[in-house]
Amino acid sequence: LQAMSTNEHEWLALKPQEPSPSQCCGSGCKPCIYDVYEKELARWERARAKQDKSLLMEKKEKSNNSELNPDTFTAFNISSVEQLTEDTYQYRFELPGNSSLRLSLGQHIVLRGVVDGLEVQRAYTPISPGNAEGYFEVLMKCYGAGLMSQYIKTWKKGDVVFWRGPFGGFPYRPNKHGELLMLASGTGLAPMLPILQSITNDEEDETFVTLVGCFCTFDKIYLKPLLQDLARYWNIRIFYVLSQETSLEKLPWSYQENTYTGRLSEDLLKTIINSCRRKPYVLICGSSAFNEDMSRYLKAAGIEENSCFVF
Repeated sequence: LQAMSTNEHEWLALKPQEPSPSQCCGSGCKPCIYDVYEKELARWERARAKQDKSLLMEKKEKSNNSELNPDTFTAFNISSVEQLTEDTYQYRFELPGNSSLRLSLGQHIVLRGVVDGLEVQRAYTPISPGNAEGYFEVLMKCYGAGLMSQYIKTWKKGDVVFWRGPFGGFPYRPNKHGELLMLASGTGLAPMLPILQSITNDEEDETFVTLVGCFCTFDKIYLKPLLQDLARYWNIRIFYVLSQETSLEKLPWSYQENTYTGRLSEDLLKTIINSCRRKPYVLICGSSAFNEDMSRYLKAAGIEENSCFVF
């Protein structure tokens, strides 16, 4: 057999790798990582047919401008790491100059990590306001056995990580809905915060909001000072549902009247819906099991599917 020419070896080394299933975050991104691969493969095939490596260069130039891009991953520096609970962290990433991510509300971005040589991708929603300048912040929960969690746990200030996006989002418009009912479990709080902040920052926006935050225990509620500040606005109500607390006695008195113990059940949700000041439009974000339960309870409470949005 004739040995492969060095030239051929070089071309094969430049060939894009097909993504593995673990690399798809499953959030329905447009373009999906598989779309990006198809595009890169076509570019590689064209360059190889013409034997012109400069045709591959477009990709290299693009990913150096530290601007978020849906097609290619961009490097961002971690400027601070703050541990919020035993397994949840808030990370701040630098943006060059005074630039901002310019995300629309509730949009998510996709993180790429490599663990034991395996590439994984996951979607996260920044909690910082979309127009924050010079930085963005992401809330992340680390699970014991999760591949991405193993990668995130190693992060420290000054590390570089790769993001692409933005994707999805909830097309929020001020005063479009009389009341928003936000049902958030754990880090599902993330996409709700930029929407809440945009309402409280806009004096013309008179949308009522009822946020229901579901956590295991009082200690596991994230960002309490921020939530308490938001709850002071005339049009914002916040309830907490703590699945593993048995009594409210140990809680600070300021939390006692708006906290429930146990799970967010169909009956409790009906009670909350009935206490809404207007017919609510519902936003849901949590685990897939939480999202399915909530969708079922809402249906039972007479809220139609076109009045709900699941992140």
